[in-house]
Amino acid sequence: MTQNMSRKTISFIKMHGLGNDFILIDDLSKSSSHLSPVTPEVARKICHRRFGVGADQVLWLKAPRGSTARSMPHARMEIFNADGSAAEMCGNGIRAVALYLKGRGSKPGVGEHKGEYKIETLAGLIRVLVLENDLVRVDMGPPRLGGGFEKPEAAGETLTVLGQKLAFYEVSMGNPHAVIFVEDVERYPVDQFGSAIERNPRFPERTNVEFVQVMSPEKLRIRVWERGAGLTLACGTGACAAAVTALATAKVKGKVTVQLPGGDLAIEWAGSGASVLMEGAADEVFRG
Repeated sequence: MTQNMSRKTISFIKMHGLGNDFILIDDLSKSSSHLSPVTPEVARKICHRRFGVGADQVLWLKAPRGSTARSMPHARMEIFNADGSAAEMCGNGIRAVALYLKGRGSKPGVGEHKGEYKIETLAGLIRVLVLENDLVRVDMGPPRLGGGFEKPEAAGETLTVLGQKLAFYEVSMGNPHAVIFVEDVERYPVDQFGSAIERNPRFPERTNVEFVQVMSPEKLRIRVWERGAGLTLACGTGACAAAVTALATAKVKGKVTVQLPGGDLAIEWAGSGASVLMEGAADEVFRG
């Protein structure tokens, strides 16, 4: 894709995780002085579904900044939403990145970490395991629970939006989420309430919004309004936030299947202090 101002061509890979789609730009082998000209303005143009390639986010891969005594991260992932804003983390996107790294020939960890990739994000270092069937398991780290989880009530905080009083739970998966339980998620006006809640003054950094229907003790159905992207077919961090909230409030138990419009994710969480584990698919669509 050519950006008129810089007259430079950007090579990209179009990928998706359950229909949550991305433009992946690989600058892993470039020095800081030769990076692609990706800015919020360029990201908005690339993501536009009529005048650009079309995507929910841009995933920009760069050489990692940090290292540990035991290992070096494989990549650093910076994320631009469709509106040009930055995102700390993207669960579907990081699965796509891990599969891309495998296809690129990047060697994963060895020994006990065989098949594992370590990726830097604004939410911290994320460990991602590519399984033999090319499903991807992500250690999302421990969630941070906000207000509304206090026992014994655990009834949520309240917010008045569009004239209605809503109960919600605040969860951070490295990025902010407001989780709302509803009776029928397919009929709920997600676009109206999601947009209003995202920009409500209660959330100074804006927020992702999950509308969740409990289908059974092991299954949730959700729709997600993503901060900076709007209504998407899937959201990995949103699925994690929804599952964590349902587990913490005893609405479900054990390993939870989260049904999204684009497909299913499997979420596990053992409780306070434990990491959230997410497993699902991702695919490459085309290159340009």
